[in-house]
Amino acid sequence: MGFVNCEVKDKYAIITINRPEALNALNSQVLDDLEAVIDGIDTNAVRAVILTGAGEKSFVAGADIGEMSTLTKAEGEAFGKKGNDIFRKIETLPIPVIAAVNGFALGGGCEIAMSCDIRIAAESAVFGQPEVGLGITPGFGGTQRLARLVGEGMAKQMIYTARNIKADEALRIGLVNALYPLEELMGAAEKLASTIAANAPIAVRACKKAINDGVQVDIDKAIVIEEKLFGSCFESEDQKEGMANFLRKKDDPKKVKVVDFQNR
Repeated sequence: MGFVNCEVKDKYAIITINRPEALNALNSQVLDDLEAVIDGIDTNAVRAVILTGAGEKSFVAGADIGEMSTLTKAEGEAFGKKGNDIFRKIETLPIPVIAAVNGFALGGGCEIAMSCDIRIAAESAVFGQPEVGLGITPGFGGTQRLARLVGEGMAKQMIYTARNIKADEALRIGLVNALYPLEELMGAAEKLASTIAANAPIAVRACKKAINDGVQVDIDKAIVIEEKLFGSCFESEDQKEGMANFLRKKDDPKKVKVVDFQNR
C-alpha cells in the first residue's frame, strides 16, 4: 500500500516503510499508509509484527523536513498529534512489535522504534533526536519514551545536544536489545518473531498489557493489574494443556509432547 508494505509469514507480519529515495522519511502520506496497514492487521491470525525500513541505509531518517518547514503553530501541533496517535497504535497493539533498525533512526525514526516493544539493530545503525538543531522539539513522543527507556539524564543529554549515537552506544544505554551484522538483522528479527508467535497467544498478549499498563502507575496498582491478567489466563485451552503437559513430563518424561500453540 503506497509507501508502506505488509507481508504475513506464518503467524507474524513484516511491515516495511518503503520510501528509500527519501531515507524512509515520514511525511503525511507515509503516516496515513502506516496507519492503514496497522489498522488492517488481523491480530487473531498474526501474533507478532516486525517493523523495518526499505533499503540498507535507513530505518526511518525522521519526519519530512520539507513538509514541516512551512507549518504554522496549529499545523505543527496537528502534525505532532497525527504521529503520536499512530505511534500509540503501534505501542498499544495487542501483539508484540519488533523494530528491526537497519540504518538511520533519527527524530521520528528513533521515536517510532521506541513505540515498539523490542528493538534490535544493525551494527551500522545510528540513533538520535536532532530536533533542537532544527529549532523544534521532538514531536512524536521522543521526550517521553526516551526518558522512560534510558533514564532522564541520558535522554536530556541526547535531546539537548542533538547528538547522534552509534549502535554500540544505543546498546550500552539500553535503547536497543541486541545488535547484528546488517545481513543477519532480518533473519534475527524473524527468528525472534517466530519464537514469540509459537508461545501461548493469550499469555503473550496479557504480558504485554501488564507491562505497558503497569509502568504507568505505582507498584501497588501495577500488582493488581498483573493479578487480574494472570487470572484471565486460567480456564483457557492454552493454560490447561500447557500445565497438563508439564505435569505429564514431571510424572513420566516419555509422555511429554510439544504443545502446539501455533494452531490454537
